[in-house]
Amino acid sequence: MNFETILSICLGIGLASASGFRVFLPIFALSLASYFGVIPLNENWSWIGGLPALISFGAAMIFEIGAYYIPFVDNLLDTIAIPLATVAGFVVMASTLIDVDSTITTILAIIAGGGTALATQSLTTTTRLASSVKTAGVGNPILSTAETGTAITLSSFAIFLPIVAVILVVIIFALIYWIYKKITIKN
Repeated sequence: MNFETILSICLGIGLASASGFRVFLPIFALSLASYFGVIPLNENWSWIGGLPALISFGAAMIFEIGAYYIPFVDNLLDTIAIPLATVAGFVVMASTLIDVDSTITTILAIIAGGGTALATQSLTTTTRLASSVKTAGVGNPILSTAETGTAITLSSFAIFLPIVAVILVVIIFALIYWIYKKITIKN
């Protein structure tokens, strides 16, 4: 396995984890980076770097970010975000793996891409639910801002410093777990 393959796996994991915070933001970032030639895509997924995909993902991203600021609509979105994030994690991982056997690409996309996005989304969904119960939804816009900021940061690191992005994913998982424990501890 060469260094470029390792970087593309790190890129995919970073974007997949970001998909657990906001489904469309990492795909939009990937589409934008590909459109401007920053990141090459797997030839089977090259459509992601096209203008129609860029516009579509951008519109979906804006709608998603805005909807997460509406209390209890955010909880409703979380019910569909879990499967959507898993698919998005698969897509970003599969699309970033260049010169990798298609069987290995699919396996990595399912396990590392979909699995990472699912784990991240599950943690954020649980944290949002705990916040909704504990704060009657008042704390959710703060949580939404943190999630969007994390998705932007993680997507940026994944695109420009993929190895750092994987380290951030581990730190973020630990931090989310710690926040969840803080919110759910009964006084």
